[in-house]
Amino acid sequence: MISVIFWVATLSFAPSAASAQSGPDTNETFRQASAALREGRLDEAASGFEAVTRAAPTFAGAHFNLGLVREEQGKFEEAVTSLKKALTLNPRLPGANLFLGIAHYRLNQYEPALTALRLEIKQNPADPKAWMWLGVTQLAMEQPEDAAASLDRAAKLSPNDVDTLYHRGHAHLLVSKLSYERMLHADPNSWRIHQVLAQADAEAGRDMDAIAEYQAAIKAAPQQPGLHEELGTEYWKMSKMEEAAAEYQRELAIDPHSMLATYKLGSLQVMTAKAAEGKPLIESALRQDPNLKEAYYYLGRAEMQLGNDSAAVDAFKKCIAVISDPDIIEQTWYQLAMVYRRMHRTEDSRKALATFQKLKDEAAEHQQLSLEKKRAAQGLESAPPPDPPKDPNEH
Repeated sequence: MISVIFWVATLSFAPSAASAQSGPDTNETFRQASAALREGRLDEAASGFEAVTRAAPTFAGAHFNLGLVREEQGKFEEAVTSLKKALTLNPRLPGANLFLGIAHYRLNQYEPALTALRLEIKQNPADPKAWMWLGVTQLAMEQPEDAAASLDRAAKLSPNDVDTLYHRGHAHLLVSKLSYERMLHADPNSWRIHQVLAQADAEAGRDMDAIAEYQAAIKAAPQQPGLHEELGTEYWKMSKMEEAAAEYQRELAIDPHSMLATYKLGSLQVMTAKAAEGKPLIESALRQDPNLKEAYYYLGRAEMQLGNDSAAVDAFKKCIAVISDPDIIEQTWYQLAMVYRRMHRTEDSRKALATFQKLKDEAAEHQQLSLEKKRAAQGLESAPPPDPPKDPNEH
């Protein structure tokens, strides 16, 4: 629920609107009732606003404030009555349709809620709360696609509102589920079904099941771009390097311009000590997408294997400058220490190794928090980053 105290604190209703009809006593009553509402003394506020509406029955602000009190008290039917009266007196009263819509929603009166919320949005299209409550109401009416659109708009207007983000995520999960149900109904034998199941298994860590589903998808659609690349990544996660490389190569035979397959095959070649084959692939991927930040780590590893120590230092420094992944940063400092040692730059190697150890210690201290965040992240519908799994032989 939106805090009515905030609304009362920002209302533009002048007490003189009441006193113009009924004198200074009504003016003082309105002021005291508003103060009581701001301080959470709801019964006192209700009595005061009721007195003002009797003394000044055409004072829209008093009816509005009384509606806010009733809403805060959970007396939604009375809130609807007061808010409707306020809107009859002043159809453009800021916030009145919003709270009227919320009251209707609380009473499970979804159609009137939609009408009120849309009127509020028409009057104030930049109000994120109106868009949020519109989306919430649409969710209640089992209209997830409409709800997702409304909540996307709310999130754009207020990107860090936790309530909006929660409802938006829920709406998109429902849209995703609905899409998969329609897909299954449209073609139960589609290779897409196997792809969806494979992706779900992969996200849940069921890698063997994911491999089986990707294989089934490929059997049904052997020339479909993307499937071999995804299967290759599952093989890499299972440390089946030869199988992974073969799938990436099959992907490139289907789609020679696949940046992901090019990058992942090149990285895999480096991790299996085939830097001469891997380096050109990584460089090619970087030419296609200069923002492929993780690639600089694997490029540095390739240069190390080829004995190009200065080039390796440059690549690792570039990686540290642009990357945000703490695991990759930590490993990059370790590799930088190793290449400095090989170059007999003892002090630079010592400093790099000290930075690596510091990052490693900090990661250990926050391990539990990190695990909790990863578990939470697994529940979100977001595209995975375009980087291959970490080298299982990393320190």
